[in-house]
Amino acid sequence: MAGIEARDRKAVAKALTWAEAGAERHPAFFRALFPKTGRAHVVGLTGVPGSGKSTLVTALAQAIRASGRTVGIIAVDPSSPFSGGAILGDRVRMGPLASDDGVFVRSIATGGALGGLAAPCLDAVDVLDAAGFDVVLIETVGVGQDEVDIAQAAETIVVVSAPGLGDGVQAIKAGVLEIADIQAVSKADRADAKTTIADLEAMLGLGGYRTGHAGWSVPVIATSAQSGQGVDDLLATIDKHRTSLNETGERAVRQVARLRHRTIKTAENLLRKKLLTDGKEALNQAIHSLEEGAAAPFDAAQRVLETLTTKALPEGKETTE
Repeated sequence: MAGIEARDRKAVAKALTWAEAGAERHPAFFRALFPKTGRAHVVGLTGVPGSGKSTLVTALAQAIRASGRTVGIIAVDPSSPFSGGAILGDRVRMGPLASDDGVFVRSIATGGALGGLAAPCLDAVDVLDAAGFDVVLIETVGVGQDEVDIAQAAETIVVVSAPGLGDGVQAIKAGVLEIADIQAVSKADRADAKTTIADLEAMLGLGGYRTGHAGWSVPVIATSAQSGQGVDDLLATIDKHRTSLNETGERAVRQVARLRHRTIKTAENLLRKKLLTDGKEALNQAIHSLEEGAAAPFDAAQRVLETLTTKALPEGKETTE
């Protein structure tokens, strides 16, 4: 734990590997880690693939460093169909940050998870938070209308839209529009960016999404990572949003909601893993009963759950290394 608090890069990297493997394998470590979290400003950036999230994250990280703060980045990448690991596309695009000791970038595979986030993502955020990084940026793999798990993972949500992706409002459908604290339009140096900005402004007004929470009006920030346009404005708006969260008490409200969501998701993951190990025989029996027409899917699932809940969930190996 001392290595984490000292921000030793090897210790942080090892802890992030443990997070990816599943916190239940090292419960004592993550139990000791959690009380040391809560200081970092966790910012989520989401949007459809191709919207320029990775490039904008790189520019935003550089602006954070210029302000004298440190930054950790969790880039959620698609999973390799062969190894199951992260393809590392986002991390490759963040090459300019590699030589900066005040930046730590980690790619995490989605593992097939819906919602734009990988299951170990929040444990990885805890590691970077406890390591003393001032800002933690989470870049999702790219989401659709209903894939909005990032809203339960970060304090400030930036939805990134870009011009020229076909449907002018495909990145601002209702599900994603509702979670945004800040709307950022990337590639704003393009001529058609004004149309995207106008579409966003109109939808925010017509849908009643302009007010993110009490005292906060959702802004639309035009940015260009290539030219640097609007990046400092985006960072200033992110900082302003955190101030608003603190002043209105919204940060505490969101924290409770995040903890509830996280507990439910963790329980679901543990149950799924138990189903595929200890419950494998019961699962096979349930499937057989369905094949024979002796049970309905609900009844089969109920029997499997009853079998699982008679056994305690394994806690895993205890270690605080």
